Amino acid sequence: MKLVRYGAPGQERPGLIDAQGKLRDLSAHVGDIDAGTLVRAGRARLAAIDPASLPEVAGAPRHGAPVAHVGKMICIGLNYTDHAAETGAKPPAQPILFMKATSAIMGPNDDVVIPKDSVKTDWEVELGVVIGDAARHVSAADALNHVAGYLLVNDLSEREFQLEHGGQWVKGKSCDTFGPIGPWLLTADEVADPQNLAMWLEVNGHRYQNGNTRNMIFGVAELVSYVSRYMTLQPGDIISTGTPAGVGLGLKPPVYLRPGDVIELGIDGLGTQRQRTVAYSEAAQS
Repeated sequence: MKLVRYGAPGQERPGLIDAQGKLRDLSAHVGDIDAGTLVRAGRARLAAIDPASLPEVAGAPRHGAPVAHVGKMICIGLNYTDHAAETGAKPPAQPILFMKATSAIMGPNDDVVIPKDSVKTDWEVELGVVIGDAARHVSAADALNHVAGYLLVNDLSEREFQLEHGGQWVKGKSCDTFGPIGPWLLTADEVADPQNLAMWLEVNGHRYQNGNTRNMIFGVAELVSYVSRYMTLQPGDIISTGTPAGVGLGLKPPVYLRPGDVIELGIDGLGTQRQRTVAYSEAAQS
């Protein structure tokens, strides 16, 4: 299933994309695409519904973030060997974990706001893993049984805030609008192998990132298991699993986003995103 949330910000309704690409409304069956929907039993109830029986949504409404009420968004740093190399870092011996504030999450095609005083806003295409059933101290062999599905993430980063302002990476990762997700959550039963998904990202039509999840240092199952050692993963939590080479920071000279740029990105089966960047002053006036 391709699960979505559509409508104006703060007024999103649950839906799904059927096999013909039509948007169908799910609000008669679930209140939202959230923890209660994403657990195994909730997904089974949705799978039993004939999509043709659902009302078709007219027009082309905005897509919001496909998961509501995300409890936490955990990100994995330097999880592709080529990305570690371009930043001058050694591949980590264990996964590097950091958090992105859930207030950064937004729809896949909403405007990205360049933060106030930012000169180093960067892009990162990533595979997002959405937790279904709670996971605590799960083995790698069992980890994928706790995954509800997968989605596309742009893990936007302000590199000066991240690397030059002292402390943890979270300051450079959590600016408002720095967490576009979606357009849909593809349920795990439709992803044959999360370690074989092509991914790409372009800015203003120039392709900067071309990668594949098979090149992760730590795969999805290992990451879910590892993170669950340190915290309980709850339904609706998201793990953003790292980015391949081609980020602005790694270019020589570095290239960073400016107001008016257009970012486009995609992962096989998980759809595409398109964001326009706007200045903080412009966003503050709207």
